[in-house]
Amino acid sequence: MAATTTPSKPPLILGSASPRRRKILERITTDFQVERVDVDELHDATDPVYSVTHNALLKYEACRERFADAAIITADTLVWFNGRLIGKPETLAQAEEFLTLFSGNSQIVFTAVAMGLPQDKKTELRVAASSVHFKELTSDLIRKYLRRTRPLDRAGAYDIDENGELLIERWSGSYSNIMGMPLGCVTDWLRSRSLCSAENSVY
Repeated sequence: MAATTTPSKPPLILGSASPRRRKILERITTDFQVERVDVDELHDATDPVYSVTHNALLKYEACRERFADAAIITADTLVWFNGRLIGKPETLAQAEEFLTLFSGNSQIVFTAVAMGLPQDKKTELRVAASSVHFKELTSDLIRKYLRRTRPLDRAGAYDIDENGELLIERWSGSYSNIMGMPLGCVTDWLRSRSLCSAENSVY
């Protein structure tokens, strides 16, 4: 009787330079590699869901061109505030401007995740939305936060997981989505494709 072989798992690529997305994925697996993906992102304030899904797919397709035989995860996160889409600040002054605007107000954080295997005919797309409400922020508190936290690689100039208690009064939805990648849908996809056996449910 001929021996049967178990197909080997494809390598898993996280197409992102974000240390927060790496930290999130490491909660369920360390068997992946990180690759930076640079694309021209779209910011359409009239349709935040389309914006993040468009950008996540662009990153996925750019990553797929480089890693044809890999399982790939890419994501895009944007803040939607008062009809305006807000990405990463370009300067510390702009970061301070963003946080001043957020003071005492609520916003929605949208993240789209694109995931796929080499043989998949269609890329899996998931979108998560979480609400964040900010404390009343003084100029001194904002500057204190900016001294403690590097804001320039974070959508909205803040990180809920790093000194977020200085800024944020309350939040609802997926905590990891506010960080930059909703862990729940990623875990579900990885487990359904036998790419991890995580039991972690902290999303």
